[in-house]
Amino acid sequence: MIIKRMILPFIIVILALPLIFQCNVKKENNNISAKDINDIVAAYFAAVRAMDMEAWIATFADNAVSYDPVGAPPYKGHKRLRQLFQAINETFAEIEIREDNVFIAGNRAAVKWTCQGVGKNDRQVSFEGIDVFEINKDGKIQTIWAYWDPSVMLSALR
Repeated sequence: MIIKRMILPFIIVILALPLIFQCNVKKENNNISAKDINDIVAAYFAAVRAMDMEAWIATFADNAVSYDPVGAPPYKGHKRLRQLFQAINETFAEIEIREDNVFIAGNRAAVKWTCQGVGKNDRQVSFEGIDVFEINKDGKIQTIWAYWDPSVMLSALR
């Protein structure tokens, strides 16, 4: 009888744990599927490869924030994001960035990428990094954290 009294509360707690943890999930992002997240990340990288600013901007929410690279002042909103993309266009004559690995969890994706490019000065460069994307309920990039070392790229292009 004592064992039954101890086991029953334990079973109830075990069964209730998933419900408890669901309370912390952002409900507004429940409609974003892993496929939707993968598609927006793919569109982001495709726009960079094509050096297509408008397609790249279209992947972001109006009030998106980019920490590129992490530790530098953030780019907030489409106007500032355009400045970031313009800097890419001014630096590179050609750019090939590829998603090596994409890991999706909830409304976020972590992407290990590799980039090869040719600068406007005809120098070649290769560098890599990891971007973490947060996708909002509308299927747009809300926040991106870019982990990479710009000094590698800059020193190769000088």
